[in-house]
Amino acid sequence: MQEQKTVWTILKILQWTQQYFSSKGVENPRLDAEVLLCAVLDKSRIQLYTNFDEPLEEAELKQYRGYVARRAAREPVAYILGHKGFLRYDFKVTRDTLIPRPETELLAEQLVNLNKDRGAVRILDLGCGSGAIIDSLLAELPEARGMGVDISPGAVAVTQENARSLGVEERLETLVSDLYDKVPRKSKFQVLVSNPPYIPAGDLDGLQAEVRLEPRGALDGGRDGLAFYRRILKGLWDYLDTEGMAAFEIGQGQGEAVAQLCREAGLDCVKVRKDYGDIDRMVFAAKGGTGYGNAILEIKER
Repeated sequence: MQEQKTVWTILKILQWTQQYFSSKGVENPRLDAEVLLCAVLDKSRIQLYTNFDEPLEEAELKQYRGYVARRAAREPVAYILGHKGFLRYDFKVTRDTLIPRPETELLAEQLVNLNKDRGAVRILDLGCGSGAIIDSLLAELPEARGMGVDISPGAVAVTQENARSLGVEERLETLVSDLYDKVPRKSKFQVLVSNPPYIPAGDLDGLQAEVRLEPRGALDGGRDGLAFYRRILKGLWDYLDTEGMAAFEIGQGQGEAVAQLCREAGLDCVKVRKDYGDIDRMVFAAKGGTGYGNAILEIKER
């Protein structure tokens, strides 16, 4: 008697994958199973649920199994699929870039609010990575111009590609540079933004397996996690307009330390803002008596 071939329906493959991912320590096994299957079948998650009995074709199964194997090895979903949503845009990501996170969306949204009525501002993004921040800001602020800087040539190339995708490439300059090293000193920006490496070096080996696959140079913030903030703020006034502002993403427990570094650099109007988990995650700073300074003091929590 011929052995009956297993028919893998959407429901059956999702149930199996959820159990398999759970056994491998994947944090969100069902969600990740669904997201990967959506990519293979070109369906929404709602469409998966309304087509549970639909069988997968052999080519679909092969592609999905490849994705499942990579995720079980703790490769992030964004790297497997090659893209990640940020605000209302879709960004290409590679192993050269950090994966954009929801917390960083809050930073970008606040910068849009602070600049939406300021016309042709110039924005400098130090450590631009995928370009999620600078490209989104240019898309949301149609009169703004920007410069994205990263020490990684691969990251700069991804920033450029995402800028083209969002239609902002003509308003964006990019540089492969270690922070300010190659930024022309004559350049003056109204906004400096950075999501720099901020994880203390001693904590890196204890990070989640997925995070350890992201570029180490984009994670390692030195002994106390504050090395890049010190470097950025030390050279700030060679590049920032005296009436301008700075904005940083920060790590857990770093709010007051980064705020104090801003004050020491002459940015005496400082506001620390929390993320969705009620953790200090952003610092906004400017000189007192300036338009940005007054606006920053009026920032409210959600």
